[in-house]
Amino acid sequence: MYLKVTELLNQIESELKVAKLWTVIAPSEEAMQSTAPFFCDTMPLENWLQFVFLPRMRALVEGRLPLPQQIAVCPIAEEAFKHLGSHTLLLINRIADLDELLSGQREQSVERA
Repeated sequence: MYLKVTELLNQIESELKVAKLWTVIAPSEEAMQSTAPFFCDTMPLENWLQFVFLPRMRALVEGRLPLPQQIAVCPIAEEAFKHLGSHTLLLINRIADLDELLSGQREQSVERA
C-alpha cells in the first residue's frame, strides 16, 4: 500500500508541474496556520497540495504510520481546476486514484484518463 501511495503522490507532483501549478514560492507562515479545510481561506488548492498535503502524506508513508481512510480531495480539485480545462485532467485523475486507494471510494465527475 505504501509503495502505491508513494507512486501516486509522485504522479500528483509531476502533474502539478506539467500543469504549471508548481511554485518555488512557499506560502507565508500565516497562510500555513489556517484551520479551514484545504486551507481554502489562505491559499489556492495547488499550493495546499504542494506545501501541505504532499509533505504530510509523504511523512505518513515514510514513518509507516496509518494512512487516512476517509479522504475525498477529488471533488475540490475538480472545482478548483475546472477553469483550466483538460490541462489538469491527469492531475484530477491521479488525485481520484489516491482517494479511491485510501478510502475505497471515487468521487469523480470528470472523465477518467
